[in-house]
Amino acid sequence: MTFNDSIQDMLARRIAGEIVLSASPGATMRKWRSLLQVSQVEVAQELELSPSVVSDYETGRRRSPGSNFIKRFVEALLKIEERRGGRYIQQMARIMLAPEDVFLDMREFVTPTTIGEMCKALQCEVLIGEEAFDQEVYGYTIIDSLRAIQTLSGLDFYRIFGTTSERALVFVGVSRGRSPMIAVKISPFKPRIIVLHGIVGMIDPLAVSLARNEGIPLAVSKLPTQDDVVAALLGVYRLTQE
Repeated sequence: MTFNDSIQDMLARRIAGEIVLSASPGATMRKWRSLLQVSQVEVAQELELSPSVVSDYETGRRRSPGSNFIKRFVEALLKIEERRGGRYIQQMARIMLAPEDVFLDMREFVTPTTIGEMCKALQCEVLIGEEAFDQEVYGYTIIDSLRAIQTLSGLDFYRIFGTTSERALVFVGVSRGRSPMIAVKISPFKPRIIVLHGIVGMIDPLAVSLARNEGIPLAVSKLPTQDDVVAALLGVYRLTQE
């Protein structure tokens, strides 16, 4: 088994496990199909079924799928992903290269929330991108900014994106915001939004300029402590599991 094969096997187990354990299996199926950018028609063709069958499972019109269907569904997603060049699998492989954990929390959502809802929970002052409040967010990573600078190499940085880049990156322990924005600028993956916590005085104008140039919404959380940030996002996470 090659390294990519082992990553694919790990990803298959993760997707199947989330579907089986989810209170809304259909919503979780839809989430993973969306993350891998596979249409209902494509997965239905791979399964030799009508697209309406896939739709019925995802919307809950059919009873929860059995283990055999889940297995076939996951295999179909990953076969389509592999035929397209394995972009997502390659991203997962890079994520696994990180030797050290610098994250206070990292979670994936069963159903997406929006940038606006995350900013509300974090009591944010939005600096760039208020017009993007309706964009969907599929997870978040809370990063200790100083420790990340001290320990993460360029390849390690991929790990902050978890299973998708369509997430919020929340940097805590930030002084002025320049370093997180430079790190994101040189990364080929871009998050849905960047939130900074701990800003002392004025944010670095370069951080704002980089966010604007990259087209990434940027906000500053006004919550008092890092623990408050973790608790607020945990509350958002719990709502997405219902």
